[in-house]
Amino acid sequence: MPHALVVDDEADAAEMMAALISTEGFSVATAGSLRDARRQLALQEPDIVLLDLMLPDGSGMQLFEDAKALANTEIVLITGHASLETSIEALRLGAADYLVKPLNMKQLHGILSRVTKPSKLRAEADTLQSGLEAEGHFGLLWGRSAGMRRVYEQILRVSGTAVTVFITGESGSGKEVVARTVHDLSRRRSRPFLAVNCGAISPHLIESEIFGHEKGSFTGADRQHLGFFERSHGGTLFLDEITEMPLELQVKLLRVLETGSFMRVGSTQAIETDVRVIAATNRPPEQAVASGKLREDLLYRLNVFPIHMPPLKDRPEDIELLAEHFLQEICKREGEHKKWTPVAMEQLIRHRWPGNVRDLRNAVQRAFLMAEGHQITDEWLQFDGSPSSPADSATLSIRIGTPLAEVERAVILATLRRFDNHKEKTAAALGVSLKTLYNRLKDYTQDGSEEAES
Repeated sequence: MPHALVVDDEADAAEMMAALISTEGFSVATAGSLRDARRQLALQEPDIVLLDLMLPDGSGMQLFEDAKALANTEIVLITGHASLETSIEALRLGAADYLVKPLNMKQLHGILSRVTKPSKLRAEADTLQSGLEAEGHFGLLWGRSAGMRRVYEQILRVSGTAVTVFITGESGSGKEVVARTVHDLSRRRSRPFLAVNCGAISPHLIESEIFGHEKGSFTGADRQHLGFFERSHGGTLFLDEITEMPLELQVKLLRVLETGSFMRVGSTQAIETDVRVIAATNRPPEQAVASGKLREDLLYRLNVFPIHMPPLKDRPEDIELLAEHFLQEICKREGEHKKWTPVAMEQLIRHRWPGNVRDLRNAVQRAFLMAEGHQITDEWLQFDGSPSSPADSATLSIRIGTPLAEVERAVILATLRRFDNHKEKTAAALGVSLKTLYNRLKDYTQDGSEEAES
C-alpha cells in the first residue's frame, strides 16, 4: 500500500486531507511541524509528501534540505494562493506539483493517481541517455549536437513537474515532438496528449473547440460538445502557434491557467480542469507582444519554463543522423533497402534547410520514391541550384490568364503522364501528399475528365 505524509500545522485540515487520501488506497501519517515531519520521515519513507509552506518552526521548503530522506519521495506543495512565483519556486526545489487552499478535490485525486517514484523517472532518464549515446536519439528526438543536448537536459528537468512549458523555434523544428516527449516522461503519460494548432482553426470556432459548447448555444450547435480541455483531462494540452489565438480568447485561457476552471460556450457553470498546458510559437515572444499578437500577462503565465528548439541550420552535425533515420523508417515501412551515395549525403549536409526537420523529412521521402535502384543519388535533391531531374526536361505551356484551378489540373495530369500514372512518384515530384493527389484526381473524375478516369 502506498504511503502519504501530510505536513500541515492546521490539525483539522491535516486530518481532513488524511481522510480523503486514505479513500484513494493510501496509508497516511500527519505532522504539524518540520520537527514532526522529520520524525515521520525517519519512521517510514512516504511515496508522497503534501507539504504546507507555512509551519510553526519554519518554512516547509526547509524540508527540501533533507535530500537523503526525500530522495525517492514525490513532494507536492500546499499554498494559500497560486502564483507564478510559487510555480518557479516549486520547480527550483524539485516539487512535482502544488495544491491551492481550499483544496480542489479533482486536482488532489489527479495528483494521487499519478504518484510515481522519482527513482522510476531517473531510471527512464538513464535509458534515454543511453539511447542518445548509442543511437543518437532521445526518445522521439534525434540529434547529438550541443543545442539538442541542452534541449534534452531541459526536458529532463521539467518533465517530472507540473509547471507550464513554453517552446519557441522556427516552423518545422520539432516543437510538437518536444511537447510530446515532455508528456511521455511526465507523471501524466497514461492520460491523453492533445495537440491543437491555434492557427489552423477558424477564429469563429476556436473557443468552442478549446472550451466546448452547450447544445443550442449558437446556430448549428445541435448537441453538447466537449472541448480540448475536457478531453485532455488529467493529461497534457499542447497549444501550438499560440500567437494565432484571438486576443479575447487569450484572456479566457489566462483565467483557466490561474483558476483551474473554465466554462463551455453557452454555459454559466464552471468546470474544474486538471490539465498541464504546453504552448509553442514560431515567433519571438517579445516581438509577438510588441505587435499585439500575444498578451503580455499571458506570456508571463506561459513562460514559466522556456525551451528553445534550435533550427536545423544551426546543428548541421545532426543532418546525416536525421537523414539516415528518416530513410531507415521509410525502408522499413516499404520493405525496401536503399542507401545514400556520399555525394547525396554531402549535398544534404550543405543545404540550409529553411523548413527545418520537416523539410528534410519531406526531401528524404521524395528522394526515396524517385530513386530507381538501391542507391539514392543527388539526382532528386533539387534545392539551391542543384542539378535538375529528368522530369524537369518536359515542359508544359500555360496561357497567361488561365484560372489557377485549371493550371493546377493541367500540371497534375501532365506530371501523372510523365511518370506513367505512378501516383507515388507524381505526388513526390509535385511536393504534395499521396492523399492530396488522390483527392484531386477524384475531383477531376467527378468533373468528367477522361484523362483522370484513365
